Amino acid sequence: MVTWFDNYELDGFFDEVVAASGEVRPHYAPLAKALVALDSDDLARAERRRTAAFRSQGITFTVYDDEQDPEGNGIERTFPMDLVPRVIPAGEWAALELGLKQRVTALNRFLDDLYVGGMQIVRDGVIPRWLVMSSEGFTREAFGVPVPLGARCLVAGIDVIRDGDGTYRVLEDNLRSPSGISYVIENRAALARVLPQLFAGDQVRPVDQYGSMLLAALQRVAPPAAGDSPTVVVLTPGIYNSAYFEHVFLATQMGIELVEGRDLVVEDHVVYMRTTRGLRRVDVIYRRIDDDFLDPVVFRPDSSLGVPGLMSAARAGNVTVANAVGNGVADDKAVYAYVPDMIRYYLGEEPLLANVPTYLLWDADQRAEVLSRIDQLVVKPVAEAGGYGLVIGPTATDAELAECRAAIERDPRNYIAQEVMSLSRHPCLVDDHLEGRHVDLRPFVLSGERVEVVPGGLTRVALRKGSLVVNSSQGGGSKDTWVLAADEVPPDLLGAEPSAADRAVAPAAATPDEELVP
Repeated sequence: MVTWFDNYELDGFFDEVVAASGEVRPHYAPLAKALVALDSDDLARAERRRTAAFRSQGITFTVYDDEQDPEGNGIERTFPMDLVPRVIPAGEWAALELGLKQRVTALNRFLDDLYVGGMQIVRDGVIPRWLVMSSEGFTREAFGVPVPLGARCLVAGIDVIRDGDGTYRVLEDNLRSPSGISYVIENRAALARVLPQLFAGDQVRPVDQYGSMLLAALQRVAPPAAGDSPTVVVLTPGIYNSAYFEHVFLATQMGIELVEGRDLVVEDHVVYMRTTRGLRRVDVIYRRIDDDFLDPVVFRPDSSLGVPGLMSAARAGNVTVANAVGNGVADDKAVYAYVPDMIRYYLGEEPLLANVPTYLLWDADQRAEVLSRIDQLVVKPVAEAGGYGLVIGPTATDAELAECRAAIERDPRNYIAQEVMSLSRHPCLVDDHLEGRHVDLRPFVLSGERVEVVPGGLTRVALRKGSLVVNSSQGGGSKDTWVLAADEVPPDLLGAEPSAADRAVAPAAATPDEELVP
């Protein structure tokens, strides 16, 4: 165990593998022992085999705004995967899983309340009406459109970090079309192929059952008229989408058709798929197309990606669209600040997973505090994803901070600020040695008759030394994530009950500056 970790530097961060004492954490001991038998040449060969396998299988991701792509056309790259897996002990995972189930349950209830339940949470003053109505993700066309079992976010990707104390916190919720599960499965297959000896000392829970889990969840939300054998399809925008590999992968894993908008037609509020044998009724659509492009009759009339009349079929209850239209309101980073209050309101429980301390900039007092120390905080646009528009104060230039300050003052509703989190680090292979890189974790949560969490998730890695940006769209990489199948008592690794400072800083019935009210 001394070979690979002898000169490993912690640099003051919480490290997933090596404790502050310099000892390898107990749940990593079998992996560390297996690494002793491998030298840098062995791992270099494994890396080449992994890259060749990913290239031959088309396991790629399109990176935009890259330094090597100044025109922003996008560069298709083999998805980076570090060979040192992340290991989560069973007890730690059990505690995290409970928090994820609690959070997604509350988010589903919030969305159902919003679109078909009369907005009781708004009426009771828990979250301001104007905030919901002004969200870019709020979709009036979704009012009155039912979703069986209330599973509006049938697939959720919850981004989780560990702070400087090792406490798990939720960084953001992804409830529209969260991507990355294909890499979870392919990372496991690739690591087992190129370095099978790493698995010798651990009982690792499998992840390759996800296709059957997702198909079962989709079938459970089919309309009653679908009977016992509902027809499910994956709807993709096509080959030019950055996550097209995943669309193909999931359709193959589930054994169902991958379709584009032109393959579907709506007649008498029923969706049909064109086949060589004629039209076939479709009961459930797992869509990977944004709301705006889903139905040109209701949304953008210039869209050629969607299906004309799809929303009328959904409103009539003849087809289920998953994830549901309108989920983007809960992805809004300002609405994120109220999720702990949603948990208390709908479930009558205290949140098991804390948020990152968040400032809502439409509030004059919070805005003044943020602007006074903007160089110490992270500023995010509320509707962006993939790390776009992010300004990290401690590493930003004076010009970037000035531009950010001006943007906040022009449109404070469009931004939040958060304390800079000291993301945990994990050893990554760099040339012939290991170096710490910051990581987060995106577990995938399925909803329906019950809420299920896929054991593990996508560990994303900031490949650039010192960077806190782990997003794949910004050139980040990933790791295989192991959940150990040991029978342990869950330790208290989620941290204490969140303090007032850890919750959203906004009061429940807060009123924004007068000029911001729509």
